[in-house]
Amino acid sequence: MRVYEALVKGLEGIGVDAAFGGAGENAAQLLLALKHSKKIRGVVTRHEQGASFMACGYAMYTDKLGVCFATAGPGAFNLFSGLAVAMTDSYPVLAISGYSALEWAGRGSLNETSGLNNTPDSQAMFAATTKKSYLLTDINDTCDVLEDAVNVAFSGRPGPVHIHVPENLTHDTLPDEKFRDIRLDVRSVEPDPREVERIAAALADALEHGRKVVALVGFGAIRAGAYSEMRKFVERFQIPVLTTLDGKGIVSESHPLSVGLFCDSGHSSAWKEFREADVVLAVGNSFSQHATFNYRDDLFTDKKLIHINISATEIDKVYKADYALVSDARLAMAALHHALDARVGDVAPVSVRTRNWETRRIPHVTGKIHPGKLAQAIGRALPPRAVLLADAGAHLAWLGYYVELEDGQNYRKPGAFGPMAGNTSGAIGLKMACPDRPVVVGCGDGCYQLSGFELMTAVEHNVPIVWVIFNDAEFKLIKLYQLSTYFESGLVEFQNPDFAAHARACGADGYTVRDIDIFEEVFRTALTSGRPTVIDAHITRWAIPHYSPSPDGVISGIVDLLEERLRDR
Repeated sequence: MRVYEALVKGLEGIGVDAAFGGAGENAAQLLLALKHSKKIRGVVTRHEQGASFMACGYAMYTDKLGVCFATAGPGAFNLFSGLAVAMTDSYPVLAISGYSALEWAGRGSLNETSGLNNTPDSQAMFAATTKKSYLLTDINDTCDVLEDAVNVAFSGRPGPVHIHVPENLTHDTLPDEKFRDIRLDVRSVEPDPREVERIAAALADALEHGRKVVALVGFGAIRAGAYSEMRKFVERFQIPVLTTLDGKGIVSESHPLSVGLFCDSGHSSAWKEFREADVVLAVGNSFSQHATFNYRDDLFTDKKLIHINISATEIDKVYKADYALVSDARLAMAALHHALDARVGDVAPVSVRTRNWETRRIPHVTGKIHPGKLAQAIGRALPPRAVLLADAGAHLAWLGYYVELEDGQNYRKPGAFGPMAGNTSGAIGLKMACPDRPVVVGCGDGCYQLSGFELMTAVEHNVPIVWVIFNDAEFKLIKLYQLSTYFESGLVEFQNPDFAAHARACGADGYTVRDIDIFEEVFRTALTSGRPTVIDAHITRWAIPHYSPSPDGVISGIVDLLEERLRDR
C-alpha cells in the first residue's frame, strides 16, 4: 500500500467523505488515491487557498474533519489562510502537503522548504498556524501519525493540524500489516461540578434578589450544538438573550426573550439590556474586538461576569471573570440548568424591549437597491435550516442587523482572522458536508473578485449555492475608516465585470438586479433551482451600516471619539 493510499483509507474509516486541494507533482499519488476512493470525493480547486477555506466550511456545522491538501512549496503555502481561520474559529481541519525528498535536504531542490541554505522553513510555518504539525519520516509510522493528528484536531477546542509527506516516501510501500484503522478518542470537555454549583448559587442569589441577569451567547454555543439547552435554560429562568454576530440563531430571534445583537453593529435594544444588567452569563464567547466595542475597559464595570468557554486560555483573556467554567457549552448549560433548577422556584415572566429591526422602514431615495432592504429580503425568503454566510465587509453588518433567524437557521461571518473571501469559497465545503441544508452567501464585490473563480469548482461538482453580491464597486468599510480617521479616501473604488455574464459563461445561473422586487423574484428562483447561482445586486453607495463605538448609543460613542481625538492632539 502506498503512503497516500494509507492516508486516504484511514480518513475513510473516520467518516471523511470529501477532501479539497490542489494538483502538483508531490501530490500526484494522493490525487490517484482519491480517484480510486469509493468514499471520499476528491475536489481539486482552482486555488489551494480556496481548498483550505472549503475544509473550514466542511467542518463548520458538523462533527466531521475538514481535509485539504496541496503539493510541496507554493501549493502548501497557499493553505495558510484557511488554517489560520480554522485556528481562530475552532474548526477541526487536517492539511496534508508534499515535501521534498529528505535525502536531498539543503540542496535547493524544486519546492524545497527544509529551512536549510536559503530555503523557506515550512515546518516552522505550519507549526505557527496549526495546533500541531508533523513531518512523516518513516512510512511505517503513517497510521500512528494520522491517528495522533486527527485526535489533536478534535481535542479540547478544535483546530487545524498538518502532515508533511516527503517525496521519497511516495516511492516506498507500507506493508499490509502496518496499516490499521484510525481510532478516535475524543473526550468531551465536561464541566467541573464544583464550579457548576458555585455559578448556580451566584445565579440563584441574583434571581432571588431581583438583580437582572442576561445571557450573552457566542459561536462556541453554536459549535457545541447547545440550541435546546440554551433555549430551555433561558425559558426556565426568564433570562433575556443577547448574541454576538456568530451567536445568531442559538435561540430563534423571534423568541420573546431574544433581544438582538450585542456588538458595535448591533441593536440598541441589546445595548440597553446589557447596560442595565447586573450579571452577564457569557456562553461560548471570546470577547472579540467588535463584540466589545474595541475592548472597552468599562464594559463590565459594576457587573458580575460568568464566563463559560471550552478553552481555558479564553478565560480572563480580555475581561476578568468573577466565575468561570471551562466546558463544552452544551454540557455546561445542561449541568447549570440542573443545578439551578434545584435552587430556584417559579420565575415570573419578563418582557424585553421591542425588536423591530426586521420590519423597520428604511428610507431610501436613490435608484439602486438599499443594502438594508436587500438584507431584509434575503431574511424573509431564507428557507428552513438554511445557512447564511457573509464575508468581511459592510454587507456582514447589514445581514447581521436585518436578517432574523428562526430555529434551525444559522449565520456565520469571518472570525477573528477575518479573510475577505473565506466564506465565498468555504460555502462549497459547507454544502458538501450538509447537502440537505440550503446555503446562501452574502458577499461584497471585492470579496467575490478575490475567489469567485471557485464558482467553476461548484459547477464541476454540481454544488447548488446562491451567491448574492452586494455590488457598489468600492471597499466600503475601508473607505469609511479612511474618511473617519483621515478625512479623505483613496484607492478604494474599482471597476467590476459583469458578474452574471461570467457566471453563465462558467455554466452557472447568473442574474443582474437593480430593483428589490426583481431581486426577491430572482432569489426565490435561485433557491429552488438546484444549481449554482450568482445574483449581482447593484446597491447604493449612500448607505452606512448601523454602528456605534459605544454600547451607550451612537451619540455617546461620537462624544467618546471626539474626546479621544482631543486628548490625542
